[in-house]
Amino acid sequence: MMQPPPPPQWAMGPPPPPQYFQAGPPPPPPQYFQGAHPPAAMWGQPPPPQAAPPPAPAGGAAGDEVRTLWIGDLQFWMEENYLYNCFSQAGELISAKIIRNKQTGQPEGYGFIEFGSHAIAEQVLQGYNGQMMPNGNQVFKLNWATSGAGEKRGDDGSDYTIFVGDLASDVTDLILQDTFKAHYQSVKGAKVVFDRSTGRSKGYGFVKFGDLDEQTRAMTEMNGQYCSSRPMRIGPASNKKNIGGQQQPSGKAFFHS
Repeated sequence: MMQPPPPPQWAMGPPPPPQYFQAGPPPPPPQYFQGAHPPAAMWGQPPPPQAAPPPAPAGGAAGDEVRTLWIGDLQFWMEENYLYNCFSQAGELISAKIIRNKQTGQPEGYGFIEFGSHAIAEQVLQGYNGQMMPNGNQVFKLNWATSGAGEKRGDDGSDYTIFVGDLASDVTDLILQDTFKAHYQSVKGAKVVFDRSTGRSKGYGFVKFGDLDEQTRAMTEMNGQYCSSRPMRIGPASNKKNIGGQQQPSGKAFFHS
């Protein structure tokens, strides 16, 4: 005769606690496609690091974010209206300003453009910088404006000035600037020195560059070249006597931003 099956174990005492499939650590987080990141609160883990944003100037809480860009290497004919036309379609453009020499009124070759928000300014910086400028033969040169940027003279704050002698009496600031600007894009301005008592040219002036290499080249390449009706004599702008014993003054006193 067959033996009856033994009674189930729970019949001899209290049943064991139920087993749950979810016992143990939580399941791993789902896999995301490249470029998508889960929120920080999910699974208790922070999101993976992202690429650093473009550098912005110091200072600025959320309500004080920088919205202004510096624009450099501008040609003398590029004025505020030109900047408005360039950037008016990019977003809310608040203002555009070209920095001019306080004595001569001539453009210094750079300016500032302010937008309605930091996001718009950043979008312009990323989208325009390095692109060709309309009606020009150069590219946009943009950067974040920093505090005190109205005194900024270039990417690193440096100016490079040369002395230009033997100028004809009809040479003006604009003629001198155009003579060099045709060959060197970093030219920021030019100043012909006049006698205050007579109003006549003293026969010399200064040209200011934003690039050391172009300044150095100009002293060699432009020496002896004609400006108006006379060949120019080029030298460094410093308070040192030249070979002829004449003192060549510094150009710093004639340039004010």
